[in-house]
Amino acid sequence: MAGNTLSSSEKSARYNYIISISIIGIFFFIFGFVTWLNGILIPYLKIACELSNFQALLVTFAFYISYTVMALPSSWLLKLTGFKNGMMTGLVVMAAGTLIFVPAAMSRTYGLFLTGLFVMGTGLAILQTASNPYITIIGKRETAARRISIMGICNKVAGAIAPLILAWFILADGDAFVAKLKTLDLQDKAIALDGLAARVILPYMVMTVVLFLLGLMVKYSPLPEIDAEPEESAEDKAASGKKSIFAFPHLILGAIALFFYVGAEVIAGDTIIRYGISKGIAIATAKAFTTYTLIAMVAGYVVGIVLIPKVISQRIALLCSALLGLLLTVFVIFADGNTSVLFVAILGFANAIVWPAIWPLAIHDLGKFIKTGSAILIMAIAGGALLPLAWGWWSDHFNSQQAYWILFPCYFVILLYASWWYKLRSWKS
Repeated sequence: MAGNTLSSSEKSARYNYIISISIIGIFFFIFGFVTWLNGILIPYLKIACELSNFQALLVTFAFYISYTVMALPSSWLLKLTGFKNGMMTGLVVMAAGTLIFVPAAMSRTYGLFLTGLFVMGTGLAILQTASNPYITIIGKRETAARRISIMGICNKVAGAIAPLILAWFILADGDAFVAKLKTLDLQDKAIALDGLAARVILPYMVMTVVLFLLGLMVKYSPLPEIDAEPEESAEDKAASGKKSIFAFPHLILGAIALFFYVGAEVIAGDTIIRYGISKGIAIATAKAFTTYTLIAMVAGYVVGIVLIPKVISQRIALLCSALLGLLLTVFVIFADGNTSVLFVAILGFANAIVWPAIWPLAIHDLGKFIKTGSAILIMAIAGGALLPLAWGWWSDHFNSQQAYWILFPCYFVILLYASWWYKLRSWKS
């Protein structure tokens, strides 16, 4: 029995590991909560600021493009601060972004709302640039996909409930409010819209306080600072002779694969409601379809946690996800009516393991370049800003069902990475 007893140092290490995983889990919950609020912000701001559909979609663009703009500066910041202080900084920046919503709502100025979203995205870029490699290197590399899958569950559970919570505050009477606007003169209409805009103040003030307190929690938490660049590490030896981050083809190609993956994930989650409505499904029913996609993703994460790495490796899981995505895309395009919509939701299952599997494969062997490499991967989130626009263009010029052909090259690129690109260590090969 004595041989099975943990020493005090082992108990301390295990305690710090559990605390670290729990804190990063909170971060991933925040990622999902803030990110999927955009789904309800788009119709809300369209009404409150009297926008066209194109103008309203700038909500998504302003949020996701911040990842591309700010990812590399985030990596430079992390080199100065380390992972722990970088996470704290990301939370404080996010709090500044949510606080901007207060003057934006008081003045009903759309540009300020977009500024707040960009600042929030900047904070998330810092937080993700720090937390994704942190969760990867805090434990064994071969179990990284399982840990990231656990984080994914936190992310998508938050994403499933966030729009419902915010909608309760700001759009509980959406249909009745829009109908009432049609009966008001210009002065009364402006007053009503000012009142609608003010509804966002309370929830975003609460988020500001929560984010700031989380920043303080990180500062005083036992979250250990992990050195991603140990002397004479195996990764440094593998990276020896490399002069630039672009000398790592498995990283650059991983970023390309993640670009297409994020685009596919956002398309599956954000277009399914409109697609269902185009198939004649009532709005009251279709409004819950994004939640179904996220539930499918959670199911995929659970399967990943159970199977990886005991049954299959994270690379094989990635390969299976790409093949399943290609198959489901064909079903979406050629199935009839409600069945086609169902297959869009099931795409969430195929998407679940892609990010957890690509990330550890892409940052492997980067050595001292790991922070910059992480930033490059975070920049790939821009796929969520651009590829859904391609779906929209295709939908306008052809039809919504045929627009899902855009997913085929997305999953094909992921398949290439899972089968070949991940192992490239030289562009010559």
